[in-house]
Amino acid sequence: MTAHLSATHGLAVLIGRFQPFHNAHHTLLRKALDAAPRVVVVIGSAFLARSPKNPFTWQERAEMIRLALAETERQRVCFVPMRDHFDEERWFAEVRLAIDAALAEQGAAPASAAGTVLVGHVKDATSDYLHGFDGWTLQAEPRVHSASAAAVRAAIFGGAKEAPEVLARALPAATLAHLRPWMETPLHAALAQEWELLRQHDAAWSVAPYPVVLVTVDCVVKCGGHVLLIRRGHAPGKGLRAVPGGFLEARETTLQSALRELEEETHLDLPPAELLACLASTEVFDRPDRSQRGRTITHGHFFDLGDRQTLPDVCADDDAAAAEWLPIDALSGLEDQLLDDHFQMLDHFLGLLPRPLIGA
Repeated sequence: MTAHLSATHGLAVLIGRFQPFHNAHHTLLRKALDAAPRVVVVIGSAFLARSPKNPFTWQERAEMIRLALAETERQRVCFVPMRDHFDEERWFAEVRLAIDAALAEQGAAPASAAGTVLVGHVKDATSDYLHGFDGWTLQAEPRVHSASAAAVRAAIFGGAKEAPEVLARALPAATLAHLRPWMETPLHAALAQEWELLRQHDAAWSVAPYPVVLVTVDCVVKCGGHVLLIRRGHAPGKGLRAVPGGFLEARETTLQSALRELEEETHLDLPPAELLACLASTEVFDRPDRSQRGRTITHGHFFDLGDRQTLPDVCADDDAAAAEWLPIDALSGLEDQLLDDHFQMLDHFLGLLPRPLIGA
């Protein structure tokens, strides 16, 4: 619901990715500080691998925000990291649970009892989440600054002559001071190379008469307590772990494509008929921002090979620099080393993370 503010609001919530924290974010944060004595900043896409779209860890983003505040304001703000989920209801439930847990650590009442106001700017479809928190008051703010995270990242990685001026206009002074030494690191140079590759990819598709929607396949292969992963040999995501997969070819079904990609990237030593008999389920993953390469819909195929005494042999080939069986128990510690949304895909099929009780 949207309503006028009153003294009953004890908590303000601000949700964003803050990649990086810029002046439009700063304006919203100031509105949140004005709205309530205590502010929770929820940092989205918190545990993804670094990429040109997600260059900073959630801890680095929290530090950027903290540095933009006066000391007395810092004491009023706490940060809650939040991973992405395909299931929106699960995401809403986990945001609420994480906020209440953070408040409990500070000895504060849960959000539901505090009188909570959600501060945000309703921009487009990506802002629909602002309407998903029943019981909270929505304080919808107009856009008051032209800064955008995409333009800032283009300035950070594009190397254009006007980049310093763009960054000076778009970023709080503290954020800019935090970024300058980072932009001299090898990490920045590697991400800038990947940014240029993705820019060329977008330019190549820009002449298409319609918005481009790419179709891919991915394979989650489980055997006993292990899952089959590759290490990517090429950008985007060079060096990151991923489930085997690739682009659908013109004369293939998605299942045929999945079997082909699995063979090309891992040479999984299992007869095709036996592998087909192990196909346990399929799922379409179509969140619009799931891939750095633009709108990409993937068809996930889950093969459960059961409990075998010996793991089938694998050998990396094609786009894969390595192929290996990893213990499923180790995956939670590798979340920030997986390509795009592949951790969420693994979680969907393997149940890596606890599920909140929706509506409880």
